[in-house]
Amino acid sequence: MLRFAVRRLLLALAVAFTVSAIAFMLLRLSGDLATTLAGQEARAEDVERIRQQFGLDRPLILQYGDWLWRALRGDFGRSLFYPESVGALIRDRLPNTALLASLGLVIALGLSIPLGMAAALWRNSWLDRLALMLAVLGQAMPNFWFALLLVFLFGMTLGWLPISGTESFANFIMPAMALGWYATPVLMRLTRAGMVDVLAADYVRTAHAKGLPLRVVLVKHALRNAVVPVVALAAVQFGNMLSGSVVIETVFALQGIGYLAWESISRRDFPVVQGILLVVALFYVVLTLLTDLLNAWLDPRIRSR
Repeated sequence: MLRFAVRRLLLALAVAFTVSAIAFMLLRLSGDLATTLAGQEARAEDVERIRQQFGLDRPLILQYGDWLWRALRGDFGRSLFYPESVGALIRDRLPNTALLASLGLVIALGLSIPLGMAAALWRNSWLDRLALMLAVLGQAMPNFWFALLLVFLFGMTLGWLPISGTESFANFIMPAMALGWYATPVLMRLTRAGMVDVLAADYVRTAHAKGLPLRVVLVKHALRNAVVPVVALAAVQFGNMLSGSVVIETVFALQGIGYLAWESISRRDFPVVQGILLVVALFYVVLTLLTDLLNAWLDPRIRSR
């Protein structure tokens, strides 16, 4: 297990380094940053002065090395629009997005795993068809439309939940439901497929033959093996929720990093965009590493690969 963990850690570090380089280069390849900062009507000497001020006249490899060294110490530079550092902006907004994504994932897993298990256990029944219908409906309905339906029902008609803001935990319930709704179908279908394969395995039939209770067979023998790909996909979905929550954050006026990224792109605040790209990419890398380790613990066969 230790050897497997070391290999995965080295791979994660290599991926993180590659992603940081890509994030840095993509913004540089999008155009002349000095001209963008100075404005299209700026004089040539003003553009050159800004280029020297921000070190844009140096070779790209030196710019990247300087930026990476500062980023490793938590210094992502200063925002071109907000009167504070990029690190402070991300630090203030990240908890809202992290809470939203965590709640969304809990809702998605809380719905998908029991429904997937039930659909596999009673295949071709009305419950299986209901789960399939919910999966199709969840993938067909855009999450922003589902969010608006939640606002109309629970916010405006019933008045149970607040529509916008981040003042209390209740503010995150509807956004998390909207975010988790979109991830539920794919997780449920993967759980169902995995359970169908596992329930037909010899060791599950042996467990039934021994007279073990159905709950023990399902949870201890079947679910533990069927959930391995679900865990991997759940980590990817959590990363998608962190990086793709901009629409939900906009609908519910949540001040998270998704909405901050959209604001920064529209205002061409490149240091903030660069910092958010790196932070989100690092989250993906860490989540993938933790998922590999968890799957290796759940299924010892993975350690030998």
